Amino acid sequence: MLAPRLPGTACDPPGGSGLAWGGPARRPEWSPCRILLRIVAAGGIAGTGAATFAAPQDFAIDPAHTHVHWALKHFGTSTSRGRFDTINGAITLDREARTGSASFTIATASISTGFAPFDGLLRGPYLLATTEYPSAYFVSQRFTFDGDKLASVTGDLTLRGVSQRLTLRALRFACRTDTEPAREVCGGDFETEFDRSAFGITHSLPFVADKVRVLIQIEAVRL
Repeated sequence: MLAPRLPGTACDPPGGSGLAWGGPARRPEWSPCRILLRIVAAGGIAGTGAATFAAPQDFAIDPAHTHVHWALKHFGTSTSRGRFDTINGAITLDREARTGSASFTIATASISTGFAPFDGLLRGPYLLATTEYPSAYFVSQRFTFDGDKLASVTGDLTLRGVSQRLTLRALRFACRTDTEPAREVCGGDFETEFDRSAFGITHSLPFVADKVRVLIQIEAVRL
């Protein structure tokens, strides 16, 4: 089968002789000049694909690789630690424009310290009040970049019905391409801190610290 003919161009010999430049009997479609045009055309198609990739892209949180860890001082001696295990949400990332947005929902009853009686206390009405406030939320419309590197994510954390502005500092952030299954995954580690009293959690102050340090590991799969 012959390759489709390209429309008439400067590669065509004068007078419509059917011969490529340089003379002897060669299909015009496969002359060096025409081959060059095909390469250029292919490059144009590839460029179109790159422009599509540069558009905003949506990601869904991978709950198996996303956790919120917290820590606070206990009576000025040791540090109490735990994590929330159930997080869902979505991210929109525009790497070309260096912008993004995110929305996360955290099931407050998924808190875990490894000690069931303590978990029950944390879920109770004096602390997280998980029956009345089963979810906490973080919503961001501001991604800050340092060059091509994501530096921070700023948004509103809503906990126990109270919203406070919070900035998550990126310790690292990167994307990878998996082959099985074929997908793009972006994720990283973030840190922040806040005063629990700002959300109405004042039980055991000042013996248990007000300042809560938060470490977040997150991975999200491109839709």
